[in-house]
Amino acid sequence: MAEDQLPPQWRIALADVSIGDEEIAAVTEVLRSGWLSMGPTTEHFEQALGDYLGAEHVLAVTNGTAALHLAAAALGIGPGDEVICPSLTFVASAAAMLQTGATVRLADSTSLDDFSLNPDEIDRLAGPRTRAVVVVHYGGYPAAMEEIMARCRARELLVIEDAAHAPGAAINGRSCGTIGDAGCFSFFPNKNMTTGEGGAVVFADEKAASKARLLRSHAMTALTWDRHLGHANSYDVLDVGFNYRIDEIRAALGLVQLARLDTMNASRARLATLYRLLLADQPSLVVPGFGARGRPVHHLAVALAPRDSRDRVRQLLRGRGIQTSVHYPAIHRFSHYRQTHETELPVAEEIAERVITLPLHPRLGEAEIREICEALVEAVADNQAAPN
Repeated sequence: MAEDQLPPQWRIALADVSIGDEEIAAVTEVLRSGWLSMGPTTEHFEQALGDYLGAEHVLAVTNGTAALHLAAAALGIGPGDEVICPSLTFVASAAAMLQTGATVRLADSTSLDDFSLNPDEIDRLAGPRTRAVVVVHYGGYPAAMEEIMARCRARELLVIEDAAHAPGAAINGRSCGTIGDAGCFSFFPNKNMTTGEGGAVVFADEKAASKARLLRSHAMTALTWDRHLGHANSYDVLDVGFNYRIDEIRAALGLVQLARLDTMNASRARLATLYRLLLADQPSLVVPGFGARGRPVHHLAVALAPRDSRDRVRQLLRGRGIQTSVHYPAIHRFSHYRQTHETELPVAEEIAERVITLPLHPRLGEAEIREICEALVEAVADNQAAPN
């Protein structure tokens, strides 16, 4: 590989995992137990997560996309149904709905200050076939759930919360992910808590939760752990199910990470506050407030660069060893989705063209945040000074 093709050595990484001796010990204990597939540690993790969220029906699954798909399938979403989904989100929010056979209608964001689903889009897009709305708590900031729920309930629409960014976030005294009919979490390594891969889905209704438990493991009436314990000698298959089981190793990681989540979220909040303070007086940058609703958990730190400058600004930051990203390209602009979504969503499009995701994770220090902000301001100024 040529030298100029080597990956950059980031001095300040976008994200990092916070793993310590407790996680290593928990995984080691599972390995020594000899039972690695979904079993008692998973049950313990589900109970602990439910206690933390204030939710009764919690299922741990193999990843966040599986959580979304399982939620939709358990709620009965399928061919002939339409699901409204924001365009400014990770593509899994929409793809998981398509995997049920439903049609997705992509919606615009609220404003440059609030990237989440514009509640007015529910009225614009809902029709006789609309069955559900996917709400994304972008960046760990609670969406306008009171208004969204009111509009959805008036139309008898299901609500699926994509809370991949939001474990620990809350609004009106309720945890994000527990307000709608289902809530989906991701525990990917860059998330506020991690199990490596992994996720969870929360249901408001026992009937949907029971359906999801069946579908999670091939729609089998008895699991491997049940048979190991002697609770069953055989099993029946009641539906066409999936293999969305989490394993004991990831569940063990999840238990330790969950116990540390509030501390890690507090670190994120402190760093996010410093970002806002340092960038508050920069007229060329927009630092969104996300509606200032409820209790956020600051999964992402983002700023909007001046129009037509984002890529150059990111390149200048890269030259200083500072890793950035883009959350997110608008889904309706992807090649696959353009085939079926010939639409304009002006707010989401402008955000997608201007947004820069800045480093944010508990291992960062205040000195690094100050360096990032200084470099960002200088990069914006350098780009504006450069000849066209």
